[in-house]
Amino acid sequence: MRRILLATVALLMSTLVFGQGKFGADSAECLKYLSFYQQYAKQGNLDDAAPNWRNAIKYCPPTASQNMLLDGMKIMRKEIAEFRNNPIRKQELVDTLMMLHRMRIETYPKYAVTATTNMAVDMMNYSEPGREQEVFEALGKALDVAKSKASTSVAVRYMDYAIQLYKSGKLMDQDVFSAFDKSIATLEMVKAAKPSKQVEDAISDVETMFAGSGVASCDNLVSVFQARYDADPTNEELLANIAKLFHATGCTDHDLFRQAVEGLYALNPSANSAHLLFQLYSSLPDGGDKAVKYMNEAIASADSDAETDAEYSFELATYLFSKLDRKAEAVAAAKQAANLSSEEWAGRSYFLIATIWSVTKCQGNPIEERAPFWVATDYMLKAKNADPSLAGDADVEIARYRQYYPLQSDAFMYDMVAGDGYTVSCGGMRESTTVRTQK
Repeated sequence: MRRILLATVALLMSTLVFGQGKFGADSAECLKYLSFYQQYAKQGNLDDAAPNWRNAIKYCPPTASQNMLLDGMKIMRKEIAEFRNNPIRKQELVDTLMMLHRMRIETYPKYAVTATTNMAVDMMNYSEPGREQEVFEALGKALDVAKSKASTSVAVRYMDYAIQLYKSGKLMDQDVFSAFDKSIATLEMVKAAKPSKQVEDAISDVETMFAGSGVASCDNLVSVFQARYDADPTNEELLANIAKLFHATGCTDHDLFRQAVEGLYALNPSANSAHLLFQLYSSLPDGGDKAVKYMNEAIASADSDAETDAEYSFELATYLFSKLDRKAEAVAAAKQAANLSSEEWAGRSYFLIATIWSVTKCQGNPIEERAPFWVATDYMLKAKNADPSLAGDADVEIARYRQYYPLQSDAFMYDMVAGDGYTVSCGGMRESTTVRTQK
């Protein structure tokens, strides 16, 4: 009996709705006000359209016209802007705007993708502080509905709201991981359907936000990316993103970073991937030779400009000197950096060469032992001439070097006077310099 009663009620309700028709029970009033407001709306006169539209929405069901809902949204957005300083009235208008979105979603499922996306965007634009959770959920629903047709900006903002809510204590770590997975998975669907730079940039933005969220510890990054890498180890974009994120978060000692960077270099040798391999191997106790090899390949790569090559050469010189104690190679790399750059890297490279010579121990007589300080002085002078901002530090170092110049009397014993030319050859390095003495 209960089933028969429920079926009878359902039949009566469907008959009532069907009997009302597309324009509702009072179709005459509905059509009248639809006509009135549309005349003004077509002219762009939303102020005069608004009163008639309100009557139309009063007498017409949502089935009367999708444009009635869309025009109503335009009117609401205009009035929200007008009442932006009246929080109570503004919220009433925002609530009406959201109601119109829900009507469209329920009545016109064919347009659900656009409707849910627009609703989420309007929530972002008009919701008051404190309602971030609602916006986050609306953005997530829009992604779920849209899938491969999703808006890239909605995917990025979804991640942004997840991080905001996490930092305010309203979401947990796992919630942020889930939001990250949903954003990336959706963007990958968009990319598969229609590849573009816009979607690539969106993926990069989401991954960068995740890396800086405070949730992305090294172990968490591995838990997120290991399965994706195992499933597609030759995906160049995935490898590049893993390398970038692990590097940005200081997780370069993990195997996944090494796998990603080596895989990236194997697929597409480039200055950037070779440089990442340098950074990887330079952090390992026994990685010196490989680090130098990859940095030289980065410098030699055709896709790096002179300024980048100068920076890389200086970085290599510093590594050779400070980590490997290979002074002659360090000087050669620093000279290369100086030749490639006119100011910043030239000045810093000359400063480094001077420092290397100042700590070089040469064997021989007292003059030969102290001659490296003459070369160090030459390069400190070149450093401050190339980059005046280094002048103060260079002058301090030159004053220190003077303390180690041979005495005038000692130089005389070796048939030398200040100003004479002299060639220093030591530790695989060779430089022409000028004799300098102290009294």
